[in-house]
Amino acid sequence: MAKRGLFVGRFQPLHKGHINSIKYCLDNVDELVLVIGSSDKSYEFKNPFTAGERIEIIRATICKEIKKDTLQNIILIPVPDIGVHKLWTHNIDLMVPRYNVVFTNDTFTTMLFKERSIETIHPELISREKLSATEVRYRIANNRNWKELVSAETARIIEEINGIERIKTIYNINHQN
Repeated sequence: MAKRGLFVGRFQPLHKGHINSIKYCLDNVDELVLVIGSSDKSYEFKNPFTAGERIEIIRATICKEIKKDTLQNIILIPVPDIGVHKLWTHNIDLMVPRYNVVFTNDTFTTMLFKERSIETIHPELISREKLSATEVRYRIANNRNWKELVSAETARIIEEINGIERIKTIYNINHQN
């Protein structure tokens, strides 16, 4: 089997830190399975976009920011939450092709895969204090410059699907007295 890696993220939304990590992963494996985590969640401040919207953003960004032919080495699979942490990695295994290594910087995800003796690699984080989906959503909700944190494709699609208004509305609902 060719070396296949697994990279799990919610990508709410995809940002430049994710893109850097995806490039790192692709440099270290023949194929990369991108798991779209919490695929059952949307229209929440922490998870404003649907799995389909996130897949569209990721595909468009990979084609423009990395290379169009890179898509042949990437498998995008939405995986819903199951609510039982101990079973979560096993649920992923039911939904994705076999893999040799997991790429993650999440301490909890690392623990769950390491308990199963699955190799985990931590891609280098760039500008972590600024490059987070939480920061992107916060900036959108508060009319601050968010486009500097995402690719042009991510920004374009968020605008096309009225994502700015969606995030602002959800944020305002959550912050009413």
